[in-house]
Amino acid sequence: MKTFMPLALLAATLTVGGQAQAQDATAEVPAYQDPLLKLDIDERENRYQFERSSLRALNVHDPLEGINRRIYRFNARFDRYVYLPVVRTYVWATPEPVRTGVSNVFDNLRDIPNLGNSLLQGKFHLSAQTTARLLFNSIFGLAGIFDVAEGMGLPQQDEDFGQTLGVWGVPPGPYVVIPFLGPSSLRDGTGRAVDWVFEDYVNFMENRDFMNNYQATWGLWAIDLRYGIPFRYGALDSPFEYDQVRYLHTKLREFEISR
Repeated sequence: MKTFMPLALLAATLTVGGQAQAQDATAEVPAYQDPLLKLDIDERENRYQFERSSLRALNVHDPLEGINRRIYRFNARFDRYVYLPVVRTYVWATPEPVRTGVSNVFDNLRDIPNLGNSLLQGKFHLSAQTTARLLFNSIFGLAGIFDVAEGMGLPQQDEDFGQTLGVWGVPPGPYVVIPFLGPSSLRDGTGRAVDWVFEDYVNFMENRDFMNNYQATWGLWAIDLRYGIPFRYGALDSPFEYDQVRYLHTKLREFEISR
């Protein structure tokens, strides 16, 4: 995962694309709580007025808020009833060294768009570092199963095309919540699609050909994607979770572009 300032630490768990070290199989998973289900505001007693006034400071351009909130709630239910049960089964059935190796392989492939975007942003030092990671992990790490570059002082540098557009001065546009994927913006959602096409075009080590020939690997990719993200819907235990997540995600992206 990326390293960022304390204000954005909570949002670190949201980056689906993304990429945190997975939780141990014995780790507790917070119980799901729908933050909006039991919200009952009594206007006469001015309940939640402090929270509401505080949220004015968290204002984010969100003209699609009604649709976004519905997608957010859909994502939360999908996560609770489908995604997390599958991930728990994966953790139960797969030894940790195997899970680590799977994550390392997919991380190695993600260095392809990382390299391209570092070059486009003029971060040539990071480009050289990512190139070295690709070479060391692909050759000595056996196609990325082992992250030997990390031990050599070459941590992964996450750069995406949404960040590249931001560096070029493209504004984020309206906030959007993408089905299954979560918080984003018009700029970052477009950037995600460009990264996907670029990775498909490069087809590093013929990985896309392999995954298309063996469709089950796409399922493994999706499981590993969620396995590496510790965020849990309802963990904030607040009726204003949507607003808080929206604000933190937006500030995180601003930081990632400015660094």
